[in-house]
Amino acid sequence: MLSAAVEQLLLPAECLLCHALLTPRDANRIVCPLCRQRWKAVRPPWCQRCGQPEPHFGPCRLCAQWPAALRSVRSASWLEEGARHAVHALKYGGLPRIADDLAAAMTGTRPPSDGPSALVPIPLAPKRLRERGYNQSDMLARALARQWRIPVLADLLVRMRETPTQTTLTPETRLANVAGAFTAGTAARWATLVLVDDVFTTGATLAEAARALEAAGARRLYGVTFARAAIPDFT
Repeated sequence: MLSAAVEQLLLPAECLLCHALLTPRDANRIVCPLCRQRWKAVRPPWCQRCGQPEPHFGPCRLCAQWPAALRSVRSASWLEEGARHAVHALKYGGLPRIADDLAAAMTGTRPPSDGPSALVPIPLAPKRLRERGYNQSDMLARALARQWRIPVLADLLVRMRETPTQTTLTPETRLANVAGAFTAGTAARWATLVLVDDVFTTGATLAEAARALEAAGARRLYGVTFARAAIPDFT
């Protein structure tokens, strides 16, 4: 990728987060090993389906309305401190190459598969894609594909309309905000499809994308994200 090559030439060989000089071994990285180790991993106990690591009494309300085909979602790190800075660099900072560092942290999120599987990035609307120049979820999916040696189906899922930012919305409003936002091509031939996004908050976007893929024939869907945000208290 030409832009990545130019970016590597222009960037100093130092960690984006702590500015320590990178060793020759890590010269192709954006984040040094120490800062990557500082990312706070998401660990159980958690809801077996949505991966929300909080005690649950009775059915989990966060994933109760998810489509049946979406089996589980897992995240690698909590969205705090260095992890937040890394996501911001990928999403808004024009550093698509940092996706390799984020994907390296996601090794343990790979779901099981007993047949042909592929990665499906959450798409951006055309206007936002033009503004950003690339889709951060697509960059993350391609980095995972190099690790997991499975294909990326970048055109299988299409965003049909712009949706307002979800940052200040309640979980219920998030669901309404993304309702009907996606359509999908034929997905039945894949045994497993893995949705890829940068951040999980309530799962509304992943669930709606899964709904479109389920309607297109997918029967076994998983979701993976680099980061998981703490759900705000909207009460």
